[in-house]
Amino acid sequence: MQPKQVDLFIIGGGINGVGVAADAAGRGLSVILCEKDDLASHTSSASTKLIHGGLRYLEQYDFKLVREALREREILLHNAPHLVHPLEFVLPHDAHLRPAWIIRLGLLLYDYLSNRKILTRSHQINFKTDKRGHPLQEKFIRGFSYMDCQTDDARLVVANAMQAKQRGAVILTQTEVIKLQRISPGWQITVKYKNTEKCEHFIAKGVINAAGSWVVDILKIQASITTSLQIKWVKGSHFIVPKLYPGDFAFILQNKDQRIVFVIPYQQHYSLIGTTDVVYNGDPNHVRISDQEIEYLIQIVNEYLKARIKREHIVWSYAGIRSLYDDTKNKNPSKMTREYHLELMDEGGQYPLLSIFGGKLTTYRRLAEHVLEKLAPYYPTMGKPWTCNAFLPGGDLGGVDFSDFVIQLKQHYHQLPDRLLQRLAKNYGALCYEILKNAKTTADLGIAFSADLYEAEVKHLLMREWATSCDDILWRRTKLGITLLPDEINRLTDFCCLQRTFARNS
Repeated sequence: MQPKQVDLFIIGGGINGVGVAADAAGRGLSVILCEKDDLASHTSSASTKLIHGGLRYLEQYDFKLVREALREREILLHNAPHLVHPLEFVLPHDAHLRPAWIIRLGLLLYDYLSNRKILTRSHQINFKTDKRGHPLQEKFIRGFSYMDCQTDDARLVVANAMQAKQRGAVILTQTEVIKLQRISPGWQITVKYKNTEKCEHFIAKGVINAAGSWVVDILKIQASITTSLQIKWVKGSHFIVPKLYPGDFAFILQNKDQRIVFVIPYQQHYSLIGTTDVVYNGDPNHVRISDQEIEYLIQIVNEYLKARIKREHIVWSYAGIRSLYDDTKNKNPSKMTREYHLELMDEGGQYPLLSIFGGKLTTYRRLAEHVLEKLAPYYPTMGKPWTCNAFLPGGDLGGVDFSDFVIQLKQHYHQLPDRLLQRLAKNYGALCYEILKNAKTTADLGIAFSADLYEAEVKHLLMREWATSCDDILWRRTKLGITLLPDEINRLTDFCCLQRTFARNS
């Protein structure tokens, strides 16, 4: 059988890979995306879950990155209102670290660079008279408030993969590229399917190397190509504790080493704390938070908040690698550029191979546009940019904002639990109607794996969102892994195994 031929083969199912896949497929290119594990199974599910301009990058004079990120923040607020939500950040002032006038000036610049249509301007806070000061220790008298956005990083990846599929792309997960070689008329890519150990060949006119932590390995090992460009692995770690204070606002805490740490509302009943910046030289497949990172984060939070946290309060932790473009200008990992770098290789003006170095969650859509701009000479019939005003799947809420959408959903399914409907709305937006269908009670949703997870949703994830395991569902698609009991997890695992067996035999 002849290998399948496509215009573009993309390696890597993180946010950059799926963003490029969606954009390219929407411009009329035939696209295959290949991911060796699950979608967003590495860096793209290990972020601080923010869509933001990066206030601290202003201190590094990285105005271009901040401006681009703030512009993308507004676009995502419109295109994915179920996944990207406004969040207030409160910054307590510590005179020993930064003068108040510098912070105020930075926030004014942040406001100026923003093309704000939804979010409000920054302002000062008197913690002695404002309830937002109640969680803080008495020594903090004043501070500042500004707006950014919170997101579900892994669901943002899945939404882009769904958008790519809607436009004709083929998404292959649990599929590893084991060889990449130039041939005429393009590239031959050999993949191995993890579940069957079978191999298959594809032919592509061009290849996108969006492998993140493995971007150099793809070039050196799979393609036998040397590159002068390098990445530096910087580990960022987080942990989650029971909610530290009432209210739906986040704290941004300054530390003596000039880094900042976030304390962010998470899944209604928890607080997410992070992140760190540590140069990493270990195995990218097995990244864990260290004892030193845990103590570092605990110490900073306890210097600010009245609620004292201890190691035993941690209910979950996670860590990921930021694969930053190594420009050799900064040895301090916190000050290394978060801008992306695109390296295009071709042979005689044909057969392009483009590798993506670096990048950040917020700017993935613009990165994809830049990738397609570089590829335009090789695909003269390719369409124009289109993603700027395109809703991600579930994002078209029928002309109402997210809060009104939730109200309508609860009115339609008034016999279902409010908490369940709120979570489904945030995860799936308008697509939650496809899960709920004509359900009148929770019994209509099938097997109850927990008080908040039912068979109807699990089948949707297995059939529509490339989930294959219990971990895919609990830690990336739904974030319910924190709340389920061991017996509930075992029942879900058995169900997923049964569904996989049924799918193979059907």
